[in-house]
Amino acid sequence: MLYYMMKLLLSAGIIVVVSEVAKVNTGLGALIKSLPLISILAMIWLYVDTRDTAKIADLSTGTFWLVLPTLPMFLVLPALLKSGMGFYASLAISIAVMLACYAIAVPLLARFGITI
Repeated sequence: MLYYMMKLLLSAGIIVVVSEVAKVNTGLGALIKSLPLISILAMIWLYVDTRDTAKIADLSTGTFWLVLPTLPMFLVLPALLKSGMGFYASLAISIAVMLACYAIAVPLLARFGITI
């Protein structure tokens, strides 16, 4: 139980640090957020839990391919906000764009033999 609490607090702590740093310096907040800290932690937790390096390799490869469909969200959101649209509407549309990109990417990757 202590192990799971440590995992939870460390993972959540990263989110808190990013949001607090971004209040003061958005560039530094973006830099910290862009680091694959959660992915690295997930790989460490998976290794500690399973010692299965094949699973870690699969997780890493899957993460690479599934990061790509998320990228348009980071362009659509600021464009909508700058156009004067409200935050929640912009966020919802950006998430919808991201989900559409996933819906396109996953079958496309499967077509090339990349299974997630």
